[in-house]
Amino acid sequence: MGDLAVGARSGTEEPEEPARRGETPQPAASSVHQSQSEPQHGVQLGEPDASDTSDTLERVAGEEASGSMKRAKKPRAFWKELPILIGIALLLALLIKTFLVQAFSIPSDSMQDTLQRGDRVLVDKLTPWFGSKPQRGEVVVFHDPGGWLNETPTPEPNPVQKVLSFIGLMPSAEEKDLIKRVIAVGGDTVECHGSGPVKVNGKALKEDSYIFPGATPCGDRAFGPIHVPEGRIWVMGDHRDDSLDSRYHQNLKGNGTVSEDEVVGRAFTIAWPINRWATLPVPDTFDQPGINKAMAAAPAALGLAGAVPLVIWRRRRLTGERNPR
Repeated sequence: MGDLAVGARSGTEEPEEPARRGETPQPAASSVHQSQSEPQHGVQLGEPDASDTSDTLERVAGEEASGSMKRAKKPRAFWKELPILIGIALLLALLIKTFLVQAFSIPSDSMQDTLQRGDRVLVDKLTPWFGSKPQRGEVVVFHDPGGWLNETPTPEPNPVQKVLSFIGLMPSAEEKDLIKRVIAVGGDTVECHGSGPVKVNGKALKEDSYIFPGATPCGDRAFGPIHVPEGRIWVMGDHRDDSLDSRYHQNLKGNGTVSEDEVVGRAFTIAWPINRWATLPVPDTFDQPGINKAMAAAPAALGLAGAVPLVIWRRRRLTGERNPR
């Protein structure tokens, strides 16, 4: 019996290895399951878990990004920003001077008492870009039409003045520009005889509000009647006894009138000195009824002249239809 039992066991089973000291025997199925679904214990000790690695990388990346943000938020030194600010300011000043507003200095007494020598006026250069034309009563700055300033010495500015004038931070000292008041525009008839008054399209101007006290409207130079061509203006200074304006240049091209293309813009305010600050509105006398009569009648006359032939042609046509041959 004992041999049979031993023989049967030896033929069907392998001898089991004795359990190591301190170890607990595990079922075979448990070992297979462990090898397929879980990493070996020794591998776990030598290599970190994938999730732990990902968390570590994210933490490091976050710290680096935080450090970068802190470095990016650090303000730049003022001396590094200053050249940029100056460059932007100069560019804006140049654009404003070219297209919007420009400052001009009054060099003479020809516009007293409205403007005094040394006043700084601001000139609107924007509206002419949109087709605006000089109007009666406006104070305008214009380029020398040719020969008006031949006898007037032009001061020579220093290099700093040239740069500041170029970018518009200082009134121009060497450009040959003039400033006068528009008295008549294209299509008007203007005249002045004896002690005045000045008449535009037969209407007398009341100039007491702006003409220099004690001066007569004609000054010492009577003129007219003069018909102002289209696209040109007739200008006069407010100090009639001290202004070489249109009255004194009738021997030149345009008979003393100035082309609208020569006009820089309208002076709309006195900006300096502070105690002289004031606007430069159009005097009420230029809004009086009838001053535009001549210009208003012209379109009406042209319309009537064009309508008469049309009416005659229509009447003949109707007559022909009623009396067919």
